[in-house]
Amino acid sequence: MQTRTVLISGASVAGPALAFWLHRYGFDPVVVERAPRPREGGYAVDVRGAAITAVERMGLLPDVRRAHTGTARARFVDGAGRTVAALDAGVIGGDTDGADAELLRGHLARILIDATRSTCEYVYGDSIAALEEGPAGVRVSFENGPDRVVDLVVGADGLHSNVRALAFGPEERYLRHLGRYIAICTVPNHLGLDREAVLCTTPGRVAGLYSGAPHTARAEPPRAGEPPLTGPNPEAKALLAFARRDGGATRPADRADRVRVLEEVFGGMGWEVPAVLAGVRADPDLYFDGITQIRMPGWTRGRTDLVGDAAYGPSPMSGQGTSMALVGAYVLAGELAAAGGDPAVALPRYEAETRAFMRANQDIAAPGARFLVPATAPGLRVRDLAVRSAPLLARLGAPGSRVGRAARSITLRDYRDHAVR
Repeated sequence: MQTRTVLISGASVAGPALAFWLHRYGFDPVVVERAPRPREGGYAVDVRGAAITAVERMGLLPDVRRAHTGTARARFVDGAGRTVAALDAGVIGGDTDGADAELLRGHLARILIDATRSTCEYVYGDSIAALEEGPAGVRVSFENGPDRVVDLVVGADGLHSNVRALAFGPEERYLRHLGRYIAICTVPNHLGLDREAVLCTTPGRVAGLYSGAPHTARAEPPRAGEPPLTGPNPEAKALLAFARRDGGATRPADRADRVRVLEEVFGGMGWEVPAVLAGVRADPDLYFDGITQIRMPGWTRGRTDLVGDAAYGPSPMSGQGTSMALVGAYVLAGELAAAGGDPAVALPRYEAETRAFMRANQDIAAPGARFLVPATAPGLRVRDLAVRSAPLLARLGAPGSRVGRAARSITLRDYRDHAVR
């Protein structure tokens, strides 16, 4: 049986990107999202390397560039706010020529949804409850809506994927813990940060504030011809991360417990942490989770497949989750088109084409976690020394960072001959 209708669970980045390409190749995508509406805001994400190529082939690179945060510098400070090390933001990712893009996750999702809302169906406020594969396709039951029979189901629903749990079993089988927790929320930009990130670290704890270009305060990316905003962005993103021996194996079940844990860990830390904790208490969209990866032996089970964090989530410490999602969506749709819609041919090709790329980008995360949150005082001193040395190494022509190499470790096939629209 050939594939025509594809049900995608998740409307963040991987889901709308996959819907974009599927429509271009003549498939009929439907995106179902548990949230009642598109998710706004969110933390800053990066589009690097091969993902830039994918976005450029979508024709959306100008929109992504307009939505950039413009973050140019990172400073590391002590408890009194004194700078102990600093570096240009591009040095960390190896992007010294400005080719990569940083923007808020919600802005990228809106760009992708705007590009697909007229060409595919979006169903908000619902979630997949059961999957039953049969000779006619996959019968999908929903929490709220009527059943549907589709040719292919794709889980693009994140680290705690519902589709993965239904088709592949409990997530504990696939989680790899990196020994850290992370929380992110939105706070007033009371420091007047302008395209800058500031991080205060003690052994096992880091608190940070960052704020991008003023236009990131808008509800959506600015359109061509809109007047520029001046002065600092009135909002900032706050980050709290800490090391713990249980390695993120459990996370507090509800918001009140998450706030309590953060207050216990960061109480008395100094610097701007009291203001950050006030933001934690006030922001209803507080993000809190263990820093974990998804490592799976395979992403396909019959006519159910996974893409993005649901299949190979690298954790925020890689800085590559969004790029991996964009690349995975591009290749999955392209291989389906190249195989004439035959999932028995296309899905193994999708895995074969991308697995080395996904693994290379996952492997960045553990060093990234240790860099962001050194667990010991000696580790913190080594980290700060590395930060102070980074600009010199860049000027001396050191090869691209591990992040930069991993981001460019795949050459995307050109599937444009299969486009029908």
